[in-house]
Amino acid sequence: MTTTQAANVGALQGIKVLDLSRILGGPLCGQILGDHGADVLKVEPPQGDDTRSWGPPFRDGVASYYLGLNRNKRVQFMDLASAEGQAQVRALMAQADVVVENFKTGTMEKWGIGYAQMQHAFPHLVWCRVTGFGADGPLGSLPGYDAAIQAMAGLMSINGEADRDPLRVGLPVVDMVTGLNAVIGVLLALHERGRSGLGQLVDASLYDAGISLLHPHAANWFMNGKIPGRSGNAHPNIYPYDVVNTGSAPIFLAVGNDRQFRLMCQHLGQAELADDTRFATAGQRSVNRDVLKPLLEQAFAAHDGVQLAEDLMAIGVPAAPVLNVEQALQAPHTAHREMVVKMGDYTGLGAPVKLSRTPASYRFAPLTEGTAFLDAANDH
Repeated sequence: MTTTQAANVGALQGIKVLDLSRILGGPLCGQILGDHGADVLKVEPPQGDDTRSWGPPFRDGVASYYLGLNRNKRVQFMDLASAEGQAQVRALMAQADVVVENFKTGTMEKWGIGYAQMQHAFPHLVWCRVTGFGADGPLGSLPGYDAAIQAMAGLMSINGEADRDPLRVGLPVVDMVTGLNAVIGVLLALHERGRSGLGQLVDASLYDAGISLLHPHAANWFMNGKIPGRSGNAHPNIYPYDVVNTGSAPIFLAVGNDRQFRLMCQHLGQAELADDTRFATAGQRSVNRDVLKPLLEQAFAAHDGVQLAEDLMAIGVPAAPVLNVEQALQAPHTAHREMVVKMGDYTGLGAPVKLSRTPASYRFAPLTEGTAFLDAANDH
């Protein structure tokens, strides 16, 4: 577990980000940019970001959901529907390198502070717009929500057990991937600005993110035209890539090639399985998975799951115990990788991207208030 690192040595040191976004995708983008050194000022409406009330749990009236997405930002409250708020945000845009927003299409334009209106006044700005469906097209301008996009993008149709109803992925995967896409887009645009001196619009939509997550199901459908179904924990293309029972706790196997399968069988004292023509190749194991799984579970019944997973990993066979959230966050390797950070009474997830010379730093806990960029100098 890491504690506060006051020094800002991040790769984005000197980049000023005006975060006008709410909920998840935009705020996650802003937090990642802030973790890597950007000076992020988050502007919230007078009543605050909606996620402040998305609980329990709460601390001092603020939900954990909000705290998990708004580190390394300073917060200023502003009514952008008012003339005063619009004047304030224009002044901030003049200083900023990046604007992140996820208002409904047309809202900022109505206020006179939309991208098309601001790009001429501030041509250096990289403007990141996070939307549900984009600004145009059959669904353009409609609001989008993670679970709804999971349904529309086909994700629910392939998630869950084959004999059960379609199932939402148990975390806001579409929102989070949209936030990651937004970060990628911002970094690409900043890199290009180094050549042209000009900003541009970064368009990150939840719908596109949801569709982009369909590998390998989309690739399979493009090739064979068969509509993918639900396969539970099992991989649609390779086997054993599934949760299997042991003598104690279940484990997940991720056997991706013939060598790994043979090593596993030898470790179990079942070398003959690797020579069986039904299981000798990856393709045959996938076709005959319904026969193979009970044979593996019979062999695993004499083993403790956690120890077996560790032993298999040690010989080069991908395997893992199935942990709950508490166990995962308290795992020794989680601490070693500095994936839990603490600042005062704030605890959150660490930055997953590690840079050797310019690492992430944790400078501001959520709810830190500020009125302007730390460095108001404008180099543009």
